[in-house]
Amino acid sequence: MAKTLWWYAPEFSPKDVPKFYDVSGITENPVAFKNMIDLFVERYRSAPEGKGPTHILGYDARGFIMGPPIALALGIPFVLLRKDGKNPGVLVHSTGYRKEYEEAVPESLCIRLGSIDENSRVVLIDDLIATGGTAIAGFELVEAIGASVYEFAAMIQLPFLDGVQKIREFHDGKFKDVSICT
Repeated sequence: MAKTLWWYAPEFSPKDVPKFYDVSGITENPVAFKNMIDLFVERYRSAPEGKGPTHILGYDARGFIMGPPIALALGIPFVLLRKDGKNPGVLVHSTGYRKEYEEAVPESLCIRLGSIDENSRVVLIDDLIATGGTAIAGFELVEAIGASVYEFAAMIQLPFLDGVQKIREFHDGKFKDVSICT
C-alpha cells in the first residue's frame, strides 16, 4: 500500500503543512483501497464475540472516506466526528486542539448527542497521525460521553512528529493502553 501513496510534498500550501501525504493514491486504486479496508475489517472481526468495536467514528474529513466501508462490512454504525460544530442537532464538543500547523483559533471536534453512549466501544479512524492533537481531541470526546476507545486507526504515521508517543503520554498515560494501529 505504501507504493500507492505516491504524492508527497515537503510542504503544502496554503497552510504550510510539513511533509504532506495525499491518501488519494489509495482511493484512486481500487485494489489498494479494498486491501486497506479488508485489513481493518478482518482486524475487528477477529475480536472475541461481544468484545469488538460497536461504532466507527471517522475524523473530518478523510476519516469519512475510510470509516464507512469498514462500518458497513462490520454491520455497525459510522459516526461523523466533525470540526467546529458542523454536525446538526444537539452536539457534544471537544476541547480545542493544535495541529502540526498553526490556525488562528484552535479547532474543536463534535458529535451528535446520542450517536454513542456509555456502552459504546469505538474505533477512531483518520488518514494519518501527525502530532496527535486531533487524535487526542477524539479520545477526550469519546471519554466525556462515557464510551471507550477500542482503537485509534490511521493509514499513515508521521513518526518525526511523535503523535503516538504524545497519545501514550497524555495526562500521565491516560490512554497508554488503547490500541493504536497505523
